[in-house]
Amino acid sequence: MVPNQLRLSAAAHGHGGYDSDFSDEENGEKSVQKTKSMKEDGLLIKPFQKAKQGSVVHRQYAAEEWDREEARKRRFHLIAMDAYERHKKFVNDYILYYGGKIEDFQRSGANDKTDLDVIRENHRFLWNEDDEADMNWEKRLAKKYYDKLFKEYCIADLSRYKENKFGFRWRHEKEVISGKGQFSCGNKHCDEKEGLRSWEVNFGYVEHGEKRNALVKLRLCPECSYKLNFHHRRKEVKALKKRSTAVLNSKEPKMKKTKLSCSAKKKSKKKTHEDQVSSEDSDNSDKDSDNSNAQDGPSDADFWKGPLQEPDEKSREEEFDEYFQDLFL
Repeated sequence: MVPNQLRLSAAAHGHGGYDSDFSDEENGEKSVQKTKSMKEDGLLIKPFQKAKQGSVVHRQYAAEEWDREEARKRRFHLIAMDAYERHKKFVNDYILYYGGKIEDFQRSGANDKTDLDVIRENHRFLWNEDDEADMNWEKRLAKKYYDKLFKEYCIADLSRYKENKFGFRWRHEKEVISGKGQFSCGNKHCDEKEGLRSWEVNFGYVEHGEKRNALVKLRLCPECSYKLNFHHRRKEVKALKKRSTAVLNSKEPKMKKTKLSCSAKKKSKKKTHEDQVSSEDSDNSDKDSDNSNAQDGPSDADFWKGPLQEPDEKSREEEFDEYFQDLFL
């Protein structure tokens, strides 16, 4: 019985006479399909694509991939930050990894300079040709500021007048518009507008290690004028008014009258005493008549002396000159 059962089991598993006639064909078709799929996969694989690994990758390869992914994330995070935030992050990372203090990274502002500091270092009270020889950007900036100042009158600092020390500077645009230094007192701490007097001062000063002198003009009130002349008196500038042409013309007939009177006196000396008495009486009568005529108006003899001399009218330029002469003392 046992051998017969073994035969049946072998026949059931295909080792007996139950084999199919189409088994070889099916196996051939499967092998052809496998080769086609392998060829298609080979065509789809890109040249830079790495081969697929079915097993666990090596530890070094996994670490490289991890670092590459972290660097990509860090780069994206840094691009999203502005310059200041990026700088703070780098400083904090440096302190975290290498140690130190945040105060070590704070910049020192001791050498910082503004435009005003540059002008103060390179400013000059008066510029000459030698000063403009070697011009850098700092001197050009100071010269540009100097060209914007108004140099007709000065503003004075008289706080140390007892030591005979004074400070002078030129006026800027706002002071010219407000009239400071011309229509009001030129002292830095005074705004008096009445009784102003013009003074001319020889200003001696030391600038960039060089001693210089400049003749400046300023207007001060009486109190500030006393401070300016505390040690010795300065030169005062006064207006020189032009004499009108009418006054000069009026002096000419007076000179003629004096000449005529001198000649008449010489002739009168030859006359006798009686004639002198009679002439005195006549002169007194003539004086009385002249006084009465002078009160009434010009006499007939005045009309025969010549045409009346009328004063010449001033031109517009002469009027402006007289106005500005009184204005700019």
